[in-house]
Amino acid sequence: MEISFAITIASIVVMLYCLLLVISLTKEIPGGLVGKQWRLLKILVVLFTLGYLATPFAGMLQASTLKLIVSLIFLFGAIYVVITVKLIHRIIKALSN
Repeated sequence: MEISFAITIASIVVMLYCLLLVISLTKEIPGGLVGKQWRLLKILVVLFTLGYLATPFAGMLQASTLKLIVSLIFLFGAIYVVITVKLIHRIIKALSN
């Protein structure tokens, strides 16, 4: 087995675990701004999980399609980080008041 394939499988397992965490925490998240942010985070985690599940089949894609998918993953990753940092900032602000 190639090391990159083993890493890909490990990444898929971690993303599936993250998806389960996000889904299980959804009922504990209040509505309002935090709830909206959480819904967006949940959508992004679903997209990432689908992307990770498709990774073993990336060799079957044309180079241009693969480049587009990687670019989209980078964009969604950046959006995910921004939302996460803003959400953590709001939580810290709320706890310090």
